[in-house]
Amino acid sequence: MYLPRSLISLLYSNLQKSHGPSSSQVLILSSLETDAICACRILTALLKRDYIQHRIQPVAGYGDLQRAGEKLVRPMKISEGGSGGVVICLGVGGLIDLASLLGLEDEEDAENDMSGVEVWVLDARRPWNLSNVFAAHPLPRPAEGDTSTALRRVPGVEKGCLQKSYRPGKGGIIVFDDGDIVDELSAEQDAFCSLAEMPELDQEIPEDSEDEDDQEQDTASHGSSRSRKRKSWSDRDESGDETEERPQQRRRSNSGSSIASHRSRSRSRSKSAERVTQPMEPSAKRLRKRLQALRLSHEKVLQDYYSLGTSYSEPISSLAYSLASELGRDDNDLLWLAIVGVTSLELSGHTSTGLGTPHSKPELTSRQYHQSWRMNRSSRTYALLRDEVRRLNPPSNDRPSLLTSRAPVTSASDSSIQLVPDPRFMLLRHWSLYESMLHSPYLAARLHVWNESGVKRLHKLLAKMGISLNQCKQGYMHMDVNVRANLRNRLLKYASMYGLDELVPAGEGSATYDQEGWGFLRTWGWKAQLSAVDVGSIVGAILEVVHTGAISSIPSDTLTQRTDVEEIEDRSEALIKKFFQAYDALAPQHPNELLKSVPKAQQLMRSILRTGSSLLSKHQIRHLRAFRMGVVKDGPDLSLFANSPGALVKLALWVGEAVAVSEKDKKGTDSATPLVLAALDEPRGTYVVVGTGGGIGGGEDLEARKEKADKKAKKQAEREQKTKVREDKRAARRALQELNGESDVEDDESEEEESEASSDEEDDDDEQRKKQEKRGYGRNRFGIAFQEVVEETQARVKIDNFDHCVVEVKKEDLAGFLEGLSLKSVVGR
Repeated sequence: MYLPRSLISLLYSNLQKSHGPSSSQVLILSSLETDAICACRILTALLKRDYIQHRIQPVAGYGDLQRAGEKLVRPMKISEGGSGGVVICLGVGGLIDLASLLGLEDEEDAENDMSGVEVWVLDARRPWNLSNVFAAHPLPRPAEGDTSTALRRVPGVEKGCLQKSYRPGKGGIIVFDDGDIVDELSAEQDAFCSLAEMPELDQEIPEDSEDEDDQEQDTASHGSSRSRKRKSWSDRDESGDETEERPQQRRRSNSGSSIASHRSRSRSRSKSAERVTQPMEPSAKRLRKRLQALRLSHEKVLQDYYSLGTSYSEPISSLAYSLASELGRDDNDLLWLAIVGVTSLELSGHTSTGLGTPHSKPELTSRQYHQSWRMNRSSRTYALLRDEVRRLNPPSNDRPSLLTSRAPVTSASDSSIQLVPDPRFMLLRHWSLYESMLHSPYLAARLHVWNESGVKRLHKLLAKMGISLNQCKQGYMHMDVNVRANLRNRLLKYASMYGLDELVPAGEGSATYDQEGWGFLRTWGWKAQLSAVDVGSIVGAILEVVHTGAISSIPSDTLTQRTDVEEIEDRSEALIKKFFQAYDALAPQHPNELLKSVPKAQQLMRSILRTGSSLLSKHQIRHLRAFRMGVVKDGPDLSLFANSPGALVKLALWVGEAVAVSEKDKKGTDSATPLVLAALDEPRGTYVVVGTGGGIGGGEDLEARKEKADKKAKKQAEREQKTKVREDKRAARRALQELNGESDVEDDESEEEESEASSDEEDDDDEQRKKQEKRGYGRNRFGIAFQEVVEETQARVKIDNFDHCVVEVKKEDLAGFLEGLSLKSVVGR
């Protein structure tokens, strides 16, 4: 089932009314992501205000989720002796059948298999598992002799959509719709519900003989032609009723009554015509074929949806804040959590086309940069967040908004959120200006800082801005006040000279609403000021930088779905510890934990720069048919990336953006670059593999790009040949005019040539526009490709991450795995 966005507070309001001191506690299953932890913070704040007992259980993958289902969810079932309750999944379970994984299906009691357990799912990953979305309850297993496969009817639920009249209590899987289901999945909804209502072919429709079916089909196909030839006196093969009518008609005719005979013949002809024109009932075989064709058509709709590739929709922290706003609980603390969660998706590469680096389209300006997960919705969400900041933090005369990197603090109790036009630097207020610029992925990719010439470009940029190296290498907060105040103007003046047009957001000030791309800054009195990007980077580092001594010490001889028990316990303890460290760091009252973890974020950024520079400078990124590939086998940071998929993803994003910018400089193509990056975990004998790609401007593999280039070259050659022919004709015509003494006459050949060229350009533009409007264009299909390669090559691969484009491959199987992967289409086109 799914809860539409317009009724987002329905379930929580019912929980408020029905929950008491003796009620069962709410169980929260949260993934280890900044966005999910921010959403968890928002929901727990709501539950605490309503005195609702709750428990938080972190889950790092499907193995943890299954164990949580066995130990925590199944005991809640009424059939297991529990009292029911609510399970909230944050960033968990949107892609798989949750009922079976959590152990909520019951073979013995199909009617009450959920046993009062209601599961709420808030997940930004797509595609949805449609069984969670449109099935009112898990489909029951049919009993003996029962041929019904229809969806279970639940009061207050229409085709999987919850209505205002819905009353919880019996349990079920309920996903929170952020707008995608209502706006985009109408075809999938009809197909899923139609398939659920269809009868089973082998059980519902009896088998008929082939001769009878063929005879009925022949009768149906030729009935109209025979009806035109059939006469009332000559039809000898009619049914028994008609043969009984004909003697009566002959007797009436012999009686000498012409009028009666005429009426009788008229009635006979009319009855015969009715029987002829009455449509023939289709045979069982034809019904079977129609039903089979309809079933295949519906299945294709669902298969096309699942084949689109992975993508990400609205952050669940934003959805949780919408719930708080509907309940009238919105405040600065919850708004800040939503802002951090939304911002974290950019840092982790969660785009509308899958895991990858977002690229703006050529026709978009720098003000339209924020297009991280969905091009239109992203802009709207950021606009709504800025409006919320202005509403909850109105400007005042004693707290003016300055276009500097440090906003003024009015008092020790100041906890306001402000909009600031920060440049795209990392940890600017907690690092030196030089280090902040050097470790910026945006700046590093465009200046090529992985080699010596790129570092020299950075030095020249600083020199043009009038900032010495000695000054910019000291702590940013200790720099000259005038330099910090004029930093934005200097960047705007010189950034375009180095291709850094999107380095600084535009905007005129707080007096206007023209602040597209501005960042968010939170103040904790005199203690600290942290931007949303800073907090997202720090919390991500808390989750991703681990001490790997205990985790990697146990070798793994075989890679199976169930690893060694001791290793599972070590990993679970480490992950739970990291989750609650990140959870505590997001406490709204004080930033102490965040400030303590700043060195950890700096360590992660140094490791990414060091390892990425090594891969690029040593030319270790290979170009395959459909993607680029790199392998991290050694180096001081190997253990970090081998034991932290999140850190490896950020390294892949850094390298992918650098490769994409380099190709754009060389070839002029503005597209995202699909990249596969692997890190060796020697103690366990495996490789952690991530596949990044997609992006708003991407989506072609090398073969498609080559084909497009050949087609363009062919058109250009044809155009040049036509131009040459026109010039020859024009020269001959002018020579003839000179011989005849005629004056030059303007011809329209040049206009024709220009119109041809413009029409060719329009055709190319239309083709590209249609391609980009195609559903699933540019989406990351690495998750689908990984599964296909596993089925074809029998490689030992473990897929346990909630992002299916992150897998673990046995060391001996990596070569065959990559070889099979190179033949796949990894980006939707």
